Amino acid sequence: MTVLQESIRDSARPSDWKAIVVLILMIPVLWSPVILLRFVLYQPFNIPSGSMTPALMVGDYVLAAKYPYGYGRYSLPFASSWISGRILAADPEYGDIVVFRTAKDVSTDYVKRVVGLPGDRIQMRQGRLIINDRPVTRVALEAIPAGEACGVDDRATVKRWRETLPSGASHVTYDCLDNGYLDNTDVFTVPPGHLFVLGDNRDNSTDSRMPTFGFVPMDNLIGKVTRIYWSLDEDGEPRFERIGKVE
Repeated sequence: MTVLQESIRDSARPSDWKAIVVLILMIPVLWSPVILLRFVLYQPFNIPSGSMTPALMVGDYVLAAKYPYGYGRYSLPFASSWISGRILAADPEYGDIVVFRTAKDVSTDYVKRVVGLPGDRIQMRQGRLIINDRPVTRVALEAIPAGEACGVDDRATVKRWRETLPSGASHVTYDCLDNGYLDNTDVFTVPPGHLFVLGDNRDNSTDSRMPTFGFVPMDNLIGKVTRIYWSLDEDGEPRFERIGKVE
């Protein structure tokens, strides 16, 4: 991103004391300003695909904060061989945009939106997200030119919905196709210590709806996307209007 252990919550397991001791020994190094910013607090990423359009677009450069969810083997540099679980763990909330590695591909960083927490039952019906048997509230917005978001010609338009999750978090989703391949699914029950994630560009996203992707172990979290700090269009021109917080 193998079934991994559940997230640490109230106390550290005995196997984690080794990691804690190593972290204490590394404090002088970690407090170096460059190391602190680049590896401990935040990590920069660039967006190479349109699966999270419109929140994140190809050419966006984002910062992922590492501290909101604690630290694990993929969020700390050089930690994968000696850390298990998460230290100072906290769980994501509905609507968080997270960077992570999947259980089936631990060599690639992915970015998606959290829509399902442990124990939730998730389903798609006719393109609508269902959480615990309740359709998520959504409001239709004006359709706009699809551009590259749907992989079609410039004359096509894309349906847009403003979706509000149980936490109150609200964001815009794209609907390129009626009754697309992933618009109708079985019910997924999110196991303990895992998340269900979706791309906002619902018809053009590889995410937890697909068996090859699956649920995301919380231990595989890297960070929470908090800000777009730079953005370039397809011609390499700056998109200043996109710089700032993400929705």
